[in-house]
Amino acid sequence: MEIYLDRRAVRQIRLSAQEAIEEDDTESLREDILEAFTEEQVEEIERRLDNGDFYELLTDVLDEWSGDDVDELFELLETQLGEVGIDLKTESKGDDDGGDDDEDVDDEDDEDLDDDYLDDDDEDEDEEE
Repeated sequence: MEIYLDRRAVRQIRLSAQEAIEEDDTESLREDILEAFTEEQVEEIERRLDNGDFYELLTDVLDEWSGDDVDELFELLETQLGEVGIDLKTESKGDDDGGDDDEDVDDEDDEDLDDDYLDDDDEDEDEEE
């Protein structure tokens, strides 16, 4: 079975994880992860768990998490759910980093500026020759 988390849910988890890293407190992170899943998704997960307790699974994930890398948290969550036959998917993997699309555009603009700068240097060298 596949469970999809939309961008909003992924962003919510990422922000909460960042807060947990800064404050060294995972209690609210556990609650936020739980809230990111729909009631139907939680019920399906709990049907597949031996102990039937998604909250306890999240506790295990957070205990295993190093507490300093948000991507690692998602990987652990995907692994734990994968062990009970659930494939966790996030809406558009490239967008689940919590950043907005403007950051990507800025990076591209910086590359264009670098290229323009290099082109100007090449022209200057041509004029000197």
